[in-house]
Amino acid sequence: MNQLEQLKQYTTIVADTGDFQSMKAFAPQDATTNPSLILKAVQKDEYKPIMEKAARDHAGKSTGEIVDQLLVAFGRQILEIIPGRVSTETDARLSFDTEGSIAKGRELIRLYETAGVPRERVLIKIASTWEGIRAAQVLEKEGIRCNMTLLFSLPQAVACAEAGVQLISPFVGRIYDWYKKSSGQEYTGAEDPGVQSVKRIYNYYRKFGYQTEVMGASFRNTSQIIELAGCDLLTISPELLQKLAESDAPLTRKLSPAEAKNSDIAKIALDEKTFRRLLNDDAMATEKLAEGIRAFCVDADKLDKLIEALG
Repeated sequence: MNQLEQLKQYTTIVADTGDFQSMKAFAPQDATTNPSLILKAVQKDEYKPIMEKAARDHAGKSTGEIVDQLLVAFGRQILEIIPGRVSTETDARLSFDTEGSIAKGRELIRLYETAGVPRERVLIKIASTWEGIRAAQVLEKEGIRCNMTLLFSLPQAVACAEAGVQLISPFVGRIYDWYKKSSGQEYTGAEDPGVQSVKRIYNYYRKFGYQTEVMGASFRNTSQIIELAGCDLLTISPELLQKLAESDAPLTRKLSPAEAKNSDIAKIALDEKTFRRLLNDDAMATEKLAEGIRAFCVDADKLDKLIEALG
């Protein structure tokens, strides 16, 4: 049994890609996309026709409306391959706009449902800002499930859980990147700060009985993935899925609800002021959240320009 097969015994595997052709080989349960992955995909010859069709079929509509149609077109194709859910991201430029994020989430779900896709098969991805978390709280009450992304800290995770969101995506690799750059040292295995962050969040959720799913994301190597075996879900790039499939080394469960119940972790009381202060106190989380939003905004602008060039 290879490592990917072993991992599937403990954790739901999610494909982290806009390249849905590559999903077929690894049989993931769910799939996630983001602006950068979609931008990368539509520049490949095999996916350009999807973008061209969205622009052609919705000529005369705004760029934003055509982009929404494109995101849903990708999501629908992905859902034909996987048995579970697809995550579709709201516009990163709405990361500090609660009402705008709510409207965008509703619109994406409307487009999916119009195309015959039930909302239970879609997760709306929103950045884990205070404003984004408030938007998710509203959407969840309407039966629109959310995946909170760009999450780098326990306070963000706690706020998401208390808002009743379906799922969070803590970013392992980007946390690792920050600590590696700031300290100048490599981290492996259980010492990896990104791994430690997800483990802390998982233990907090299970210890205090939150139902929000934890999906580790943004991996740099298979070591990070192996250390999080047992996490609810892990979203993994095709390249790292391939490496896991090629290895027969033994893999053991590292996270479990039973161990979490015994973890030494204190409950956090959060309101908006405390959230902002705790997030600000965490230089890594503050910097990576801002950097992530900026990068997704840049790619969203690039995607807009590609659409406009077709008009």
